[in-house]
Amino acid sequence: MELKRVVVTGLGAISPLGSTLPETWEAVLNGKSGAGPITLFDASKFKTQFACEVKGFDPLKHFERKEVRKYDRYAQLGIVAAKEAIEDAGFDMEKLDTDEVGVVFSAGIGGIATFEQEVGSYYCNQELGPKFNPFFIPKMIADICAGHISMMYGFRGPNYSTVSACASSTNSIIDAFNLIRLGKANVIVSGGSEASITPGGVGGFNSMQALSTRNDDPTKASRPFSASRDGFVMGEGGACLILEEMEHAIARGAKIYCEVVGGGMSADAYHLTATHPDGLGAKLVMQRALKDAGLKPEDIDYINVHGTSTPVGDISESKAIKAVFGEHAYDLNISSTKSMTGHLLGAAGALEAAISVLSVQNDIVPPTINFTEGDEDADIDYKLNYTFNKAQKRTVRAALSNTFGFGGHNASVIVKKFNK
Repeated sequence: MELKRVVVTGLGAISPLGSTLPETWEAVLNGKSGAGPITLFDASKFKTQFACEVKGFDPLKHFERKEVRKYDRYAQLGIVAAKEAIEDAGFDMEKLDTDEVGVVFSAGIGGIATFEQEVGSYYCNQELGPKFNPFFIPKMIADICAGHISMMYGFRGPNYSTVSACASSTNSIIDAFNLIRLGKANVIVSGGSEASITPGGVGGFNSMQALSTRNDDPTKASRPFSASRDGFVMGEGGACLILEEMEHAIARGAKIYCEVVGGGMSADAYHLTATHPDGLGAKLVMQRALKDAGLKPEDIDYINVHGTSTPVGDISESKAIKAVFGEHAYDLNISSTKSMTGHLLGAAGALEAAISVLSVQNDIVPPTINFTEGDEDADIDYKLNYTFNKAQKRTVRAALSNTFGFGGHNASVIVKKFNK
């Protein structure tokens, strides 16, 4: 069968850098860090006492009080991002066939704050017997944000969540892309959200020695590819992309940001939490994305890398890029926007895909901030252009966005300039 073409017609985000995607994009281009001391709980006894929190978020500005009780913070952030993207897409809701609109919206963890609160309350008050909030389970589960979005708008197309740790929302975009090009829906609301800056979230990652402990200088803590990198900085937020069948978008006169042309998936099949040291899974996923898109390595101008600022991960991704792109790797721009946003876990892929879309649209590559010195002891090729510390203008015909998750889950998506 002939596959349909898929375009991006709406974008939204709420992040540590802004309450909307335009605010986030401006901060990213200016190399601003979203890191600061944790305010969501008392972190004074934790090894890591900072994170990239969404600043000044008041759910009552977005939801009625009775609704707030039904939503974990991760769902609140996801719904806000989805609302922005749906509004940005400019649908005429009276004419839109909502039976043909789906929602594939993800989280890597889901309602961990709700879980901690409910279970913690039970164990602290066992003498009173079991007393749980009736919204406990539906607030906690990782698929519920997709359900809420569909119920708010009456979207009756495919509706579910993909869960693949930090690759979750990239997988949601790939699934949305495939559903549309196979004719299963006209429009898919895709993306993800996460809100895991909690005692359990921070404490769990601390016990794995995965987080930076640079408590004296949080804004400089996320430093991908620098010799002094010591772990990632946890972030939170939500991001959403409206994917739409091209002819459907053109028929309604939609604004088209770019075209989604390919997605790749692979497994490291190596380790519970570490990437393969030679980047084998990362190599495979990028090769598969290129093949799916029908593109050659030299067609890519920008890679938004997973680039978490961990000692091992940054090395393996650098190796994989060289293996896939060969000599063209030296003509690419590469950057890790996690250096500014922190790592949004299950929502990372959606936010980074949205940033990649804007990079293609505006012909500018965001920076990798906080670079200070190269790592002489690591196999990182500093002849590659990591776009250190300052955004760079260039023509961006196509961009590839990488996300890699615990369990060895890898996902990459490619967007390019739209030409009818």
